[in-house]
Amino acid sequence: MCKGLATLPATCLKSAKDIKHKISFLLQKPEAQTADQKPVKEKTATAAAAKRAPAAAEVGKWKESFSHMMSSETGRIVFTSFLKSEFSEENMDFWVACEDYKKIAPSKLATRAKQICQQYVDVDAPNEVNLDAATREETKQNVESACPSCFDEAQKMIYTLMEKDSYRRFLNSKLIQDLCQTQTTNSQEKKEKKNCDCAENRQVLTGGA
Repeated sequence: MCKGLATLPATCLKSAKDIKHKISFLLQKPEAQTADQKPVKEKTATAAAAKRAPAAAEVGKWKESFSHMMSSETGRIVFTSFLKSEFSEENMDFWVACEDYKKIAPSKLATRAKQICQQYVDVDAPNEVNLDAATREETKQNVESACPSCFDEAQKMIYTLMEKDSYRRFLNSKLIQDLCQTQTTNSQEKKEKKNCDCAENRQVLTGGA
C-alpha cells in the first residue's frame, strides 16, 4: 500500500470501499433490467392469450353436455385440439365435412360426396373413420345417388362415438382443467381490479382522504 493511503484513517478507507461497491452495483443495474424484459414479455403474451380464451360461462356449458360444446365453434376448436392429442381428429374433420356438405349447392353434391367418401369412409381411406361394416356400405351406396342426407347415419355414428368415448376423457383431461384454471384466475384478477378501481373512485370523491 502506498504511503498516502496508509496514513488515511480506517474509516475513510471503509467509506471509499462502500462507494466503489455502490458504483459497481449501479453500473450492473441496467443489465439486470434488460434481463428482466423477457419475463415481462412472456407475461404480456400470456395475458393476451388469456383475453382470447372463451368465457367461463361458455366453458361451463361445454362441461354440461357434448351438444353444447359441439354447437360452439370455439368449443369444437378446443375439442379438436384434444382429439389431435389422441390421434383421432379425423372424427371431428368428418363431422364438420358432413355439416358443410349439407349446405353446398345441389349441383356440387355428387362431386363432394365422392371426395368425402374417399377421404373418410372407404376402407384404408387417408382419414378413415371408425364405422361398422353395415353403415360403411350403406353410406357408399348413398353416395352413388348423392343427396344432402346421404352421410346422416355415418355422421350420427361418429358423433355418438365422440360423445361416449373422447368427450368423457376430454372432461378429465389436463386441457380442460388448465382452461378452467385460466378462467378462475382471470375472474379473480378482474374482481381485484374492480375492487381497486372502486377504492380509487372513492378516494377521488372524498378528495384523496
